[in-house]
Amino acid sequence: MDVLNRLKTLLEERGWSEYRLAQVAGLNQSTITNIYRRNTVPTIATLEAVCHAFGITLSQFFAESNADLVEVTPELKELLDAWAPLTQEQRKIVLQVARSYHDK
Repeated sequence: MDVLNRLKTLLEERGWSEYRLAQVAGLNQSTITNIYRRNTVPTIATLEAVCHAFGITLSQFFAESNADLVEVTPELKELLDAWAPLTQEQRKIVLQVARSYHDK
């Protein structure tokens, strides 16, 4: 993925300037300007700040399309947190129950 093109696209979609992005992201304008002028890839910390400003996750930033994304709602996060400590047998049972509701 071309990070610079993705940044440009997100700026254009929102009608933001580089200055506005820097303000909302809490970054120095020179940080954003240098990304473009020097054609450098931003650090993860800078990308996280940029994504936060845009209201997206790093996963959303790097996704090829919106079809590749699954929104992690609070309910889904709770389900995933409850899933993690389950044994393989417990996971099979939970999946069977979930599938039984899906098939109805």
